[in-house]
Amino acid sequence: MTAPFVAQLRSRRGVVRLGSDGERRVTVRVQMPEVWDTVRIEAPPTESVASVKTAGLAALYPEGEPSHSFVMKLNGYEVLDEAVSLTDAGATDGSTFLLTYRRRRPVR
Repeated sequence: MTAPFVAQLRSRRGVVRLGSDGERRVTVRVQMPEVWDTVRIEAPPTESVASVKTAGLAALYPEGEPSHSFVMKLNGYEVLDEAVSLTDAGATDGSTFLLTYRRRRPVR
């Protein structure tokens, strides 16, 4: 499987794979501005946004806060129901999710 060009831009080496082998997969990017890093995730289109969020946090911010302190955004809009599948959220092969704090943080 060849990852979309967009998914290859400025991301860590390696890929986080979700789901079982043999399933059709889409490649999405999870970008976290707080750590200035991006990870590629391959998952079935039926995988929930919450599981992609959890995998992204584990890869990008393992020592950080719990997942309820963060939101996932797709195309600039918060995914309000993270239990929906990637497809139902509107993600396609090569989509980029923004994983960021729920509340704005003060600048120090």
